[in-house]
Amino acid sequence: MNTQEEKIKLLSEMIAFSVVDGRLHEREYQFVWIVAQELGLNKNEFNELFHQELPDGVIKSEFERIQQFYRLALLMHCDGVLHSKEEEAIRQIAINMGLNPSATNRILKMMKESSNAMISPEVLLSLFQEQLN
Repeated sequence: MNTQEEKIKLLSEMIAFSVVDGRLHEREYQFVWIVAQELGLNKNEFNELFHQELPDGVIKSEFERIQQFYRLALLMHCDGVLHSKEEEAIRQIAINMGLNPSATNRILKMMKESSNAMISPEVLLSLFQEQLN
């Protein structure tokens, strides 16, 4: 993540996705706050993002788009409740990001079947690499 603008965009997308089911769960808030801290935002800057419009822009590199997709997928699972609105939204977000729907569907299926909703980075990247061959 290079610029402050890119960091804000990433967090804004995560915040927008966290309320797609109509409610911000405490675990979702905590998860996004952890990401915000890693990106160097303080609590006031973070909380202010909940009151701003989603900025325009596209994540440039495919690797960063894959990372963001996975962050959103983890966020979707962190409250322990998988809502159909979240599943629909993440699939549409992945398409809008230009990610391969077949790979994203396989990843979502693997995460759903996993006991902790996590998959290794190697598997994550390999599923997208398969689509390039």
